[in-house]
Amino acid sequence: MILGIILGVLLFIVVVTLITAYICYRMVFYSPERRVLGEDEYEIPEGDIYEVFREDMINWTKMTRSYPYEEMEIRSFDGLTLRGRYYECQKGAITELLFHGYQGNAERDLSGGVERCFSLGRNALIIDHRASGRSDGNVISFGINEKRDCISWIEYAISRFGSDVKLVITGISMGAATVMMAAGEKLPKNVVCVLADCGYSSAREIIKKVITDMKLPANTIYPFVRLGASLFGHFSLEETSPIEAVKKSSIPIIFIHGDTDAFVPHSMSVKLHEACASEHKKLVTVNGAGHGLAFPVDKEGYLKALRDFQNECGF
Repeated sequence: MILGIILGVLLFIVVVTLITAYICYRMVFYSPERRVLGEDEYEIPEGDIYEVFREDMINWTKMTRSYPYEEMEIRSFDGLTLRGRYYECQKGAITELLFHGYQGNAERDLSGGVERCFSLGRNALIIDHRASGRSDGNVISFGINEKRDCISWIEYAISRFGSDVKLVITGISMGAATVMMAAGEKLPKNVVCVLADCGYSSAREIIKKVITDMKLPANTIYPFVRLGASLFGHFSLEETSPIEAVKKSSIPIIFIHGDTDAFVPHSMSVKLHEACASEHKKLVTVNGAGHGLAFPVDKEGYLKALRDFQNECGF
């Protein structure tokens, strides 16, 4: 009788744990099928801070749709088709591989990046993460699997553009976490710089921060989020982190972050910059810029910072 009660209680705990972990997985990591926008449709991030730049964002989208581009795709390590669009400013120029943010897509988050690249005389390959935009997949892994995809795109770019191509890997928000984690791996010498715009220090820290913002107990809920990633997403959320990766990176890294970022705190880029082992590193703070808005808020300052860092690093 007592044994039966104990087994019943344990079964109940297991069932509740699995259900809670699955709910967390669906809320945090699962990405449903994406709809392709029509020619007259434009996607703008949600939030009042982005409405100020709505016209800029729409114009950037119109620009990337009108410019000549080449469709590119690769197969991921786990069999997904990942897609990007290549915009050429000039042959033989430095080429940036750009990665967007969480639940974003290349066109929405990176069209302004094409303008920025062209202003610097660079080519741009804007990439849809797995489970985002036009790429395959339904699981967003906060940079864990995306890091492997980034490395695959680097290998593809070298094979496509030649063994002497110079590459900059650039990311915004989760894309920044992705390129920082890639920078902790042994990358080809073609990768001459990392641009990390408003990236987080670890998936654990940013997820706990968001849970806290929702007025929920982060220390109680996070273990279920982590379990959901493992059981249903089939990845380890704490396999690595941006802050651990930059501690062993030798590639020049420039960190850019707005000081009024309410989503990914500016303090995370401060910690990342302090931890970075690269000989050439720089932290650029853009006053008055919210999450992902450093470039729209101060275009000239942003471009100057990148030019100065390029000259300092000698690439």
